Amino acid sequence: MSAVLEMTSVRVEPAAGSLGAYVHGFDIGADLDQEQKNYVRALMRQYHVVCFRGQSITPQQHKTFTATVFGDFYIQPVVGGLEGYPEIIEVIGARKLTENWHQDSSHAVRPPRFSILVARELPPYGNDTQFSNQHLAFERLSPGLQKVLQGLRAVHTTAKVPPSKDYAVYRTIDEQATHPVVRTHPETGRKALYVNSMYTRRFEDMTVEESLPLLQYLWAHCGRVELTFRHRWQPGDVVIWDNASVQHAVIGDMPEGTRRYMQRTTTMDDVPV
Repeated sequence: MSAVLEMTSVRVEPAAGSLGAYVHGFDIGADLDQEQKNYVRALMRQYHVVCFRGQSITPQQHKTFTATVFGDFYIQPVVGGLEGYPEIIEVIGARKLTENWHQDSSHAVRPPRFSILVARELPPYGNDTQFSNQHLAFERLSPGLQKVLQGLRAVHTTAKVPPSKDYAVYRTIDEQATHPVVRTHPETGRKALYVNSMYTRRFEDMTVEESLPLLQYLWAHCGRVELTFRHRWQPGDVVIWDNASVQHAVIGDMPEGTRRYMQRTTTMDDVPV
């Protein structure tokens, strides 16, 4: 890893005590060798969310970087892809719904693992993105509640998600999956909470009414300020987060008459365990 740092003049700047880092001097659009790819994955294991600053990548470079560093694509079944690039979705503005803490598409049996978001056009201010460390969210619960939660599974569904007019292609789907409430990270083995207010409907073998009091507590706990960092977008930012480790939420304060346009790829996760 030190060789990569010396070769590329990389500077890593931690973003907060809980998670996140800014990386300067690393060109993700270049033809990366295996050592550099391993270095990116190591950064993700350590920081869970990484922003590569000062990037200028094409959609093809975005696609290549995603596939060669992180693996198979998760093709978004709801939002249509960029013309010529079905793996890349266009994120236009910020839906009110995304102001809630969530992991991407947890309603899928094999949900997204890594999300790679490229800033193409930004408002002069506003629409920052918050990230929250779900390993810490679990670890800071009482031992008694940890034990209870590790015996539970939860149903994640698209039933809570209203249709959207914000996209050129938007398909309404009916999909649900059951996942452990506490999942094990596939690379580190570390435990993390895996429930979110956007998709998690109820606990398995329980009604919505029975599940709601504990779910509401967990939803609030997952976004506690000491677990988070707030990313203020800059031109040239490429932000990557690990949905096995974190939740995210948009801050809906973009000024009227301005535009926020992003492009995002996601990769396929294993079935959460």
